[in-house]
Amino acid sequence: MRSTLTRLFFTLSHLTRTSAPLRNTCSLRSGPPPLRSSMPVIPSFLASVFGTTAASNMSSSSSYPDQRTPDQWRAVLNKEQFRILREKGTEPPGSGKFDKHYPTTGVYTCAGCHAPLYKASHKFSSGCGWPAYYDSIPGAVTRHEDRAFGMLRTEIVCSNCGGHLGHVFKGEGFPTPTDERHCVNSISLSFSPDDEPVKKKEQEETKEREDKSKV
Repeated sequence: MRSTLTRLFFTLSHLTRTSAPLRNTCSLRSGPPPLRSSMPVIPSFLASVFGTTAASNMSSSSSYPDQRTPDQWRAVLNKEQFRILREKGTEPPGSGKFDKHYPTTGVYTCAGCHAPLYKASHKFSSGCGWPAYYDSIPGAVTRHEDRAFGMLRTEIVCSNCGGHLGHVFKGEGFPTPTDERHCVNSISLSFSPDDEPVKKKEQEETKEREDKSKV
């Protein structure tokens, strides 16, 4: 009985511990990762149920530049991308293609609108089961208070389309420049091996500023 209650507590509180260091554990730290708040460690058949909010509470586009409707998003996203990006779902830990992806250059972009979010240099190995970044491209990620399931967390979304990325955690002891961990769903991301998405975004912002100055 006690062991059952313990497992239930750890599932609902979203606390995870890696049982042993991963083979390619980040060079930023030595030894096994500490107990940390993370995304929910739940069976894959429950991952569609537990997320940031109930599935019916879709990501609102009212305050973001990309104003596509749910039907328009369904036309360009597959079922799993829509569930996570627009319905704030969570992929099972260790299942994402970018969890152990460590390029030396390149940019991670939003899988929905392709806005640049993270540089390859921001990524580090945390052992949490999801891609981890210690920082984002300035202005690319927006933070929201998340009180789902009786917990207080900080949700992160794409600043351009409001697509759900995951959560950010502070003070876990990783020796990164920010001591933050952006815990992101791989399904929320795409990857470009060069910096072209960043350059394109900078060019668009420069043109927008120039157009405003002419008014």
